[in-house]
Amino acid sequence: METTQRIPEWRTTADDIWVVLKETDRIVRENAKGFEELRKAQAETGKQIEETGKQIEETGKQIEETGKQMKETDKRLGKLSSRYGEMVEHMVVPNLITKFNKLKLSFTRAHRNTEVKDYVNDIFAEVDVFLENGDRVMIVEIKSKPDIHDINEHIERMENLRKYADLHDDARKYMGAVGGMVFGEDEKKYALKKGFYVIEPSGETFNIIPPYGAPREW
Repeated sequence: METTQRIPEWRTTADDIWVVLKETDRIVRENAKGFEELRKAQAETGKQIEETGKQIEETGKQIEETGKQMKETDKRLGKLSSRYGEMVEHMVVPNLITKFNKLKLSFTRAHRNTEVKDYVNDIFAEVDVFLENGDRVMIVEIKSKPDIHDINEHIERMENLRKYADLHDDARKYMGAVGGMVFGEDEKKYALKKGFYVIEPSGETFNIIPPYGAPREW
């Protein structure tokens, strides 16, 4: 009688274990499926990262190539600008003295591409055209298309040349002019307001426009 009574209890326990095992198997299968999906997602992410790396590398090569092309273009433009400036100087310089004479500024000598190098006093300047006589000096800066920065640089150039002149007992009055083959209206007004003469093309020759009010002297 005791053995007969234990059998239902054992079966109940076995059934419970079987249910637990089935549930465990289901959970394991679901987890395995989740792990597989995660593995696939990781693999796909890896491919995307690799593809992105290739794109970044290609973009870097394109940027490097663009940089090289820009440097080459700048180099060519620099040479062209230099040649253009030389051409303008050759066209303008021979007639500058005559043109300034009409404005009652008599210069007897003209020099092109003059450099001032004073390492002791840290004074350096490059001058496109240097006109002079016994009393005055005219410093002419020539650009293909002057901008505000060029005009401000010319002011600094004039100040440096004044310092250099004082150190070398040159008491002459220094004046300035800005010339350009293309002169914007705003840039022209700015140069004239700063006390510079403006030199611009007119037909087959050029005109010199006096500054607003009295010319600035350094």
